[in-house]
Amino acid sequence: MNTMVFKSTQRTILASLLIMFLATGCERSVDGLEEPGFTTNPEVYIDGFSSGLEYFPFADSKQDAFSVDKDVTYDNSQSSMRFDIPNVGNPSGSYSGAIFRDENGGRDLTGYNALTFYAKATTAGTVNEIGFGQDFMGNEYQVVRSGLRLATYWQKYIIPIPDASVLTAEQGMFWYAEGPEGGDGYSFWVDELKYENLGTIAQPRPAINNGNDESQTTFIGTTIQIPGLTFTINQANGVDVTVGAAPAYYSFSSSNTDVATVDGNGTVSVVGQGTAEITASLNGIDADGSLTVESIGSFTPAPTPTEDPDNVISIFSDAYENVPVDFYNGFYAPFQTTTSNDFSVNGDNVLNYENFNFVGIEFNQNVPTIDASNMNTLSVDIYLPNDVPSGSAFAVNLRDFGADDSFGGGDDTIASTVINTGSNPALVSGQWITIQLDISGMTNKSNLGQIVFDSDQGPALQGATIYVDNIYMYQ
Repeated sequence: MNTMVFKSTQRTILASLLIMFLATGCERSVDGLEEPGFTTNPEVYIDGFSSGLEYFPFADSKQDAFSVDKDVTYDNSQSSMRFDIPNVGNPSGSYSGAIFRDENGGRDLTGYNALTFYAKATTAGTVNEIGFGQDFMGNEYQVVRSGLRLATYWQKYIIPIPDASVLTAEQGMFWYAEGPEGGDGYSFWVDELKYENLGTIAQPRPAINNGNDESQTTFIGTTIQIPGLTFTINQANGVDVTVGAAPAYYSFSSSNTDVATVDGNGTVSVVGQGTAEITASLNGIDADGSLTVESIGSFTPAPTPTEDPDNVISIFSDAYENVPVDFYNGFYAPFQTTTSNDFSVNGDNVLNYENFNFVGIEFNQNVPTIDASNMNTLSVDIYLPNDVPSGSAFAVNLRDFGADDSFGGGDDTIASTVINTGSNPALVSGQWITIQLDISGMTNKSNLGQIVFDSDQGPALQGATIYVDNIYMYQ
């Protein structure tokens, strides 16, 4: 089985750089009283920093990634912004990332509709994330353009503003986060970075749920975060540009607040039984996509485990401290159909696998494998909310990667168990089922790296919805 690998970055706040000097300008109103005013200066970097702009690298990034370059510039300007991306394994940081914040209290950007700049790179690269609105103080109006493709020659790029009317005092002027390309570092330059009011932006299209109309069966007490908030415009050349937009740009609404409410952060709270449709708009434009919440009433949580925490290694449970994992659903293309729609009910987190055929939980790539030499049992709780067809089966497989610490290689050890509609315990609907896998006889269990749930021995279960909780090993 092959896993899809994604290039990612992690951003944390560098606390020592969060000292902010608020120097708010003032203008005199007609009645003689002073009231705060914010500059409308659109320039971020034109031959140098604009007034009040400061550089704050992310704490775990390459701290010296940014420099001013007077040799490589756009259109013979005096200087440009240079960003150096490290190679994989670079001790100074595995990626580069930073924000550029206005330290004079913010800027009034209501007269603009895009952040624009020219950029080029030493090699054709794809910047993970680039945008504006990150300020380390809430990032309320963050916007991100993902996968920005750079060329080895200067090109102009735009990042559209979803709704400029809310940017009356924005401090997050610019930010980026980028890792190596194919393991190799490279450099890119940005020049003529500024806000503009372009007359070439057309067809604004906000969306939630990535523009899809989706339904989710859930329970009273569940909270759901609306995903896929995007804003798309069409450029003069006919090419669309899509950015991810923060929830604060949107106005959310529920068709039935007795069933579900939604706040300004796009968080849906299920408060009653029934059906409610969640929709949104942005600057008066209806957003594509919706979420229909079908609440079936109160949720029955899985039994609370009673094993002594000192004798437990927990993979997923609110009852214990969990070890780190790479993922709870490794999508193994092209064979896997299982998707995840996890939820939380009154603080109880539950894995929700839908359209099930098989799914893998792994802890071996970016986190340590597990030494369970002293454990003798793997326990898993599952719940099937729909009818269980006759002949259905559910398998639990635990794999140790052996001394070579890799999948396959001839020294792996696997322990498995299968339950079906006639076993004890039996596969039934509407109640939690505790599955116990005896791992005492495994040849190796000091390098555990994978748990796989599958329905290979019971095709009738394929396509089902399965809730999973309390995955742990104990002695």
